[in-house]
Amino acid sequence: MAENPRARLADIAEQAGVSEATVSRVLNDRPGVSTTTRQAVLTALDVLGYERPIRLRGQSGLVGLIVPELENPIFPAFAQVMETLLAQYGYTPVLCTQTPGGVTEDEYVELLLDRGVAGIIVVSGLHADATADHAAYRALVERGLPLVLVNGYAEGVDAPFISDDDVTAMDLAVSHLTSMGHRRIGLAVGPQRFVPVVRKRAGFIAAMGRLTGMSEEEAAGLVSHSLFTVEGGQAAAHHLLGLGVTAIVCGSDLMALGAIRTVRQRGLRVPEDVSVVGYDDSRLIAYTDPPLTTVRQAVGEMGTAAVQALLDEINGTPAPRDEFIFRPELVVRGSTGPAPRGDG
Repeated sequence: MAENPRARLADIAEQAGVSEATVSRVLNDRPGVSTTTRQAVLTALDVLGYERPIRLRGQSGLVGLIVPELENPIFPAFAQVMETLLAQYGYTPVLCTQTPGGVTEDEYVELLLDRGVAGIIVVSGLHADATADHAAYRALVERGLPLVLVNGYAEGVDAPFISDDDVTAMDLAVSHLTSMGHRRIGLAVGPQRFVPVVRKRAGFIAAMGRLTGMSEEEAAGLVSHSLFTVEGGQAAAHHLLGLGVTAIVCGSDLMALGAIRTVRQRGLRVPEDVSVVGYDDSRLIAYTDPPLTTVRQAVGEMGTAAVQALLDEINGTPAPRDEFIFRPELVVRGSTGPAPRGDG
């Protein structure tokens, strides 16, 4: 942020695409300027790094979007939905991407606060980690900053939560596989400290008990925790194939691609010998070999709900403090098929 609070009208006018006279009216908080134009001038101030006049602070046109690394295509998909919608409402999204060893979520929050953002949306952040300290979220809420958290849940944080129904996702996947004769089904998911992983594990064990009669202990023995990466999927599949599974449900599409790689490295075929189900339905997954059967997150609906909840908060009409759960959809393609003879 520039130390000198005096902004050059010409620079701001050029950035906002308006006249200097209009900039002057906005800076002096005078009437006669449309909401859209006023927002454009405020955004130009933020983008150029100028201090706002005290009377205009808190009216920022910037909204922070904090997402994990972009290697998993589901996160750019969320960002695209939310960026497009925010722009339609006259807000400028500031995308903050986390990478291993890079800027942390807490550091991004401080940077966004320095920019005077109107609110922040966090996707799969620290709120998804049950072992993380959530004090920073509570501090943001206490200072009155609008905050929406996507895919995760943190007890005691007074903010709207938007989540995919992980339990239903597992029920859909296991139901699909058991309908084709599979009984010994494995689950490949990420680390146990993550809320969505805990929910997927519980949903998987419940579905296996209901649909195959398998005991909770036996079903839990068919869960392999790894990383949400291709390599993580490979490692989990290696373990599960050693347990004699004929189908693998994965916690992400990337893990599913890794599982397919391991199956083939063993000289087996997908789906003739082993069926594989992904999770997310991220872009291009329909074009893999074979096209991947997966559980599709409701990215469009979830992204829209997150933005709408944030806008409600910004406009002074707080969204309900519930967790909004969105139902996923099973998309059947070529990576699943009938169980090999002899299964079960």
